[in-house]
Amino acid sequence: MKGTWIRITDIFSLHMLHCMYGDIVEYLRLNYMKFAWAIATVLLVYTIYRLLIGFIKRKGQELELEPHIRNIIRLLLRVVAIVIATTTVFNIFELPTNVFLGSSALIGAALGFGSSQTINNIVAGFYVLLTQPFKVKDYVRIADLEGQVEEISINYTNLYTPTFNLLKVPNTQVMNSKILNMTHEGYIKYTFKVNFGHELTEKQVMESIIKPAIEDFHDNCVNGEFRCPEAYMDVVDRLGKTYMIRLFIPKGEARTLYTMLPELTRLIMRKYDDVRAVK
Repeated sequence: MKGTWIRITDIFSLHMLHCMYGDIVEYLRLNYMKFAWAIATVLLVYTIYRLLIGFIKRKGQELELEPHIRNIIRLLLRVVAIVIATTTVFNIFELPTNVFLGSSALIGAALGFGSSQTINNIVAGFYVLLTQPFKVKDYVRIADLEGQVEEISINYTNLYTPTFNLLKVPNTQVMNSKILNMTHEGYIKYTFKVNFGHELTEKQVMESIIKPAIEDFHDNCVNGEFRCPEAYMDVVDRLGKTYMIRLFIPKGEARTLYTMLPELTRLIMRKYDDVRAVK
């Protein structure tokens, strides 16, 4: 009896599959033109989208548009292309608007539950692109990270760091952090601190150490091509004196900064050793 019931169930299942297969085939036969139009529409929209992206890339290079502006235009084009393709496909299959809205709500809920971090990054990316706290090739410090901005995308801001590596910083972190932009008037204005004890007077530090080191650096290391570094005393306390040294490196030349900074520090330390040796 049990074997008979299993055979009946198998037969019923096969019958249902056969009916479903027949219904699918019949539906495809009756609507094959709609599927053809839908596929043709998607391909046409995608082709136009790729052509426009190529046009924007060429024109952006000709007009010397900022890379972040080109990113915004590409993103808007992508959104428009998706909306046009989706709307056209829904019209071809004569689907009601509430289906479109329901599908959007389901997709939105799925994205919200499954990819909240990605969505937050995208929203933050829009914020960074629109508010422009910095631009590509600016030298910035984001919280405890610093480097030259190489690219601003929807998800990440890419920094070229002092370790000569490329660091991807999530845009949510960018949006929620303090940002110091050190690029002004065509220069990276990079300031660092140097400390000296009270065994040397302020005049000895400035006249015998810092100024000679800066002069040697400007004349020999950069051959007078860059703006001369500046120095001033910042803080005096019971432990010693702190001086601020400011370097001026042309915008976009972070590699030069990473090379020149240790060189200037080395010259300052050499002058300091010379003064101490005389004493």
